[in-house]
Amino acid sequence: MDDGTDEYGPPQAGGPAGQEADPPGEVPGPPGEPGDEEPAPAGPAPLALVREETGEPRVDAALGRLGDVDHLATDGHLTVYEDVHQGLRAALDALDAPPGPSAPPPARPDGSAGRAH
Repeated sequence: MDDGTDEYGPPQAGGPAGQEADPPGEVPGPPGEPGDEEPAPAGPAPLALVREETGEPRVDAALGRLGDVDHLATDGHLTVYEDVHQGLRAALDALDAPPGPSAPPPARPDGSAGRAH
């Protein structure tokens, strides 16, 4: 069966049933000609996500900071994301901290703890 292709090469003009390889009147030009251009990407646009408050002030403050990326170019997002991550980690770490004093006083060199007598 002859479908217009050579067994060892590219398709031949005429193709199957005498059809041309390209539609008539449309000859592909070299890359970079007008009409071959991709549309330019749009600038930063807000995502307009609705965020619900969690009730935890530290978490809400950290998550509120995410709105700052709406006004930044992509290369500025990392700083905001790192800041938000640090705020969320601090909020989680605070949940693990026991209530009361932050730490017992350090041991003295003689092995006793607390104040000198």
